[in-house]
Amino acid sequence: MSELLNTPVALVTGAGQRLGAEICRHLHARGYRIVIHYRHSAESAVQLCESLNALRANSAITLSADMNSVSEVESLAKKAVSQWQRLDVLVNNASSFYPTPLGTVTEAQWDDLQGSNLKGAFFLAQALAIDLACSSGCIVNMIDIYGSKPLEKYPAYSIAKAGVAMMTQSLALELAPEVRVNGVSPGAILWPSEETEYSINEKQELSQRVPLQRQGEATDIAKTVVFLVADAPYITGQMIAVDGGRSVVL
Repeated sequence: MSELLNTPVALVTGAGQRLGAEICRHLHARGYRIVIHYRHSAESAVQLCESLNALRANSAITLSADMNSVSEVESLAKKAVSQWQRLDVLVNNASSFYPTPLGTVTEAQWDDLQGSNLKGAFFLAQALAIDLACSSGCIVNMIDIYGSKPLEKYPAYSIAKAGVAMMTQSLALELAPEVRVNGVSPGAILWPSEETEYSINEKQELSQRVPLQRQGEATDIAKTVVFLVADAPYITGQMIAVDGGRSVVL
């Protein structure tokens, strides 16, 4: 029983698929119990949860919440902690991503991109600050290379990710010394969903900008998250670019 009580717990937002799911698998493999947050990806989130529980019983659950709603975010925090009476890691991975060319941006698009990327992550961190402090835990925020160098036709998204970068540094200061806060900034890892699909020529052009001359993999991001969570006790307030060197030439 004592061993079960001492098993660390990680909450990963936007974890039903893609990068979030891979992060869950890697943290689970390191012995963490996983709270899988999702909004729309219910089926894939449940499948991931079942696969993790098949590997280790009672080691994963799913919780749904709209990251644009502070009340739902705060409810998510309470449910996540109450499941195993502790929380050690928060990975803010949930994100909306789509183009908003200047002159076409609507208030709803602005609110969605700021909410899913920045607002929800901030209020979730705030709601979990005490619990993370009790476990000497940590937060890892998923940023983006476009948080420092804007992506054309994506101003609202780029602004939101720039906010996440500053939030990472601000929270590192506010939550020290009990809680470490770092960020991971992916480059070309997974191509966007079909609604924002790049053309073949665009993909080739983007790949040519990467000094390592290849697209990264989801596991590259997940391994970096695990490093910051489990193997970097003296690192806080930092942002690691996992982009094959692309940020050097942007």
